[in-house]
Amino acid sequence: MKSLIDQLYHTNDLDAENLLQLLNNLNDKNTLYLHRCADKVRKANYQDKVYLRGLIEFTNYCTNNCLYCGIRHANCKADRYRLSKEGIIACCREGYHLGYRTFVLQGGEDPYYTDQKICDIISNIKSDFPECAITLSIGEKSYDSFKRYYDAGTDRYLLRHETNSRELYDYLHPDMSYDNRIRCLYDLKTIGYQIGAGFIVGLPRQTNEDFVRDLRFLKELQPHMVGIGPFIPQKDTPLGRYPSGTVDKTCILLSMIRLLLPKVLLPATTALGTLSPIGRKKGLRAGANVVMPNLTPANVRDKYSLYDGKMNTGDEGAQFLAIIQEGISHAGYIVDMSRGDHLDRQYPI
Repeated sequence: MKSLIDQLYHTNDLDAENLLQLLNNLNDKNTLYLHRCADKVRKANYQDKVYLRGLIEFTNYCTNNCLYCGIRHANCKADRYRLSKEGIIACCREGYHLGYRTFVLQGGEDPYYTDQKICDIISNIKSDFPECAITLSIGEKSYDSFKRYYDAGTDRYLLRHETNSRELYDYLHPDMSYDNRIRCLYDLKTIGYQIGAGFIVGLPRQTNEDFVRDLRFLKELQPHMVGIGPFIPQKDTPLGRYPSGTVDKTCILLSMIRLLLPKVLLPATTALGTLSPIGRKKGLRAGANVVMPNLTPANVRDKYSLYDGKMNTGDEGAQFLAIIQEGISHAGYIVDMSRGDHLDRQYPI
């Protein structure tokens, strides 16, 4: 396995057959070597920097019924909320004063927020904080909608592809289209966004062959960001009784993504921290270089319940910045509060 890891490290590529062989045969020693190689590649591109993004979960309404998601439309137990434009801008203002220079606006696919409302929110944030990057993560839209958001000032768009297995995608996403999901990602890239894709690790019916499809798709797409995290069940969903994914498998895939895409911006997600108190530290040591603390108002933060047990203690709130910085420093990295653009998309100073 070491020779395959070396090939991946030196060429930043590995075909599907060898990726599968690697995933099927890693032992503890080789896994540690894989993580060390990924950490070297991260350091060569980003030194010891870990970029912080301020996350604002502004609506938990959603028209979709993804089987794993706690804010799915059919979950009548979800306590719904929406933030006003003024509330969203207030979150940005708090984050700006704390030093954040990227805001991630995330929500379900909520038709209440029309294109005009989204564009108005974006243009207001850009007017108040012109040097800051704005990331949207609000699901599938038309090309024209994506273009309007971009023209209003949105810099980045996160849209996990979830899985590159059509069969698995169709099972997990009733009344949704795999082809449309992929179309959205290529539309976003064509328009000029810094794009983010990604997938969930440890879903029911998921296999190593599925992960290989995901990895090869990411290599082809060449996104600027990749977000992956372990599956964690939510009790009020159809998958609520299935076991969680694991931190270890997620970290293996983080390392493989880092080696396939050396310059990618790669979060150590909240879900890692939910499964283990050192989950995010493990993610950073596996090649991740982004953390997204939560700027969502405390009175609604619990309601954005994508999965059970979501890390939501005091130190997850962005206002507890010193605690977050201490944790990253303790892991051996340096907090960077700048926009933290992809190396090929640096913002002019």
